[in-house]
Amino acid sequence: MKIAVFSTKPYDQESLDRTNTELNSQLEFEYFDTRLTPQTAFLAKGCQAVCVFVNDQVDKKTLEILASQGVKLVTLRCTGFNNVDLVAAKQLGIKVTRVTYYSPYSVAEFTVGLMLMLNRKLYRAYNRVRDDNFSLDGLLGFDFHGKTVGIVGTGKIGTIVGEIMVGFGCHLLGYDKYENDDFKNLKNSSYVTLPELLNKSDVISLHCPLFPETKYLINPTTIGQMKPGAMLINTSRGALIDTKAAIEGIKAGQIGCLGIDVYEQEDELFFEDLSGTIIQDDVFQLLQSFPNVVITSHQAFFTREALADISNATIENIMDFAAGKPLTHEVSAK
Repeated sequence: MKIAVFSTKPYDQESLDRTNTELNSQLEFEYFDTRLTPQTAFLAKGCQAVCVFVNDQVDKKTLEILASQGVKLVTLRCTGFNNVDLVAAKQLGIKVTRVTYYSPYSVAEFTVGLMLMLNRKLYRAYNRVRDDNFSLDGLLGFDFHGKTVGIVGTGKIGTIVGEIMVGFGCHLLGYDKYENDDFKNLKNSSYVTLPELLNKSDVISLHCPLFPETKYLINPTTIGQMKPGAMLINTSRGALIDTKAAIEGIKAGQIGCLGIDVYEQEDELFFEDLSGTIIQDDVFQLLQSFPNVVITSHQAFFTREALADISNATIENIMDFAAGKPLTHEVSAK
């Protein structure tokens, strides 16, 4: 079976090839560094499946082109599937699978790293010392011990973030449509409404998927409900935050500092080296100009363990499809 792999980086190819050999799956991968879009979908000609990532454009137009070329499977090497038109896929007879599990510690640990970096101004301290500036002015932080951390989305990742912050001596507030016993059992944890979480939390960390009902979860109204000066962290999906509203919140001091590993318009930016270009996204440029904002390029998942998990799950999904087995990790329109 031949698979076109889009948005490929060297680490993707290395990981998939190694797993392909280890599992003796004998799948044939054709790698493309370009994103999947209606303009690049023709590259999948002769393939029975395409393998895509978070910023590939798997909309109706793209799917129609893929279907006309004989593609029967779209397999995502990620958990989120908000970039796939599931209704169109179902109508065209294309199956869609995803990675339902990879090391949750990768994202959880990175999330806490962002918290520490923002609180103790590690990014500013590092740059100062490189310039032989050893002044401590402007680097004042606070103890996490005794503070309240609000976790929006208490699945595996959110709960592990909670476990780590309990180790710091924090109190936990959780908000989720579905309560998790593992989170409930954490020391000093409780479930509350979203407004209460926002109002009482010194740190707010987002760990929920992107659906129509969660888009712009952080908006002018919810920002107004936040404890003034709170830290906001997002390592989930960029569009959970209304970026323009967040900028106004930062200017007003309602958001004390912001750490994001995702951005709502990241598909034209992240995973590429744009250091020699002029970025045309004025909102992004303004956001990264603030001294209390840290932006990383969707790297929270990026550990050896997570890449191995992703490759294993992706190849197993393809092998199950090729063998005509039930697709355990299929996603489809309701």
